[in-house]
Amino acid sequence: MKKRTTKQSSKARVPSAPLPRVYLDSTIPSVYCDDREGNRHETEITRRWWREESQNYEIWISPATQAEVDDGNHPHKKEIQAFCDGLDLMSPHPAVDSLAQLYIEHLVMPKKDLGDAWHLAYATFQNFDFLLTWNCNHLANANKQQHIKTINWRMGFATPQIVTPQELFTEKEDL
Repeated sequence: MKKRTTKQSSKARVPSAPLPRVYLDSTIPSVYCDDREGNRHETEITRRWWREESQNYEIWISPATQAEVDDGNHPHKKEIQAFCDGLDLMSPHPAVDSLAQLYIEHLVMPKKDLGDAWHLAYATFQNFDFLLTWNCNHLANANKQQHIKTINWRMGFATPQIVTPQELFTEKEDL
């Protein structure tokens, strides 16, 4: 289903840099497994990114991602859960709850749904390079980026790049 291939290592013993770290919110496995016509474009991009790019990253989910998947009412819930079962799962950390609450208090994330605040808090607290999401309302939204960066800067955190799969493809050399 979502087989990740690893790159072949060269025979030369050149130390390799660590892979960039990507945090997945629940929209990524959900869209990957989606077969609705209205989401076809995002599903195709997500599957292509997984096939072509995922091996270039260290990919993680959090307890927040797992909880949304487990509690969700998606028609392909079992496939989404199987997708997540193959990923590295972070341990809970009390500082993440505090950071998520701070995002809500500073109106960075909505009060009514803690999931977005938790996703941002996990990705930020664990110093991820990228937060990969299809949530373009609360997370991958250029109009929110400065606010997120300001709050994180005040707290002494770097801000992960918050992107959709479409924005995380390797540049082609045919420019």
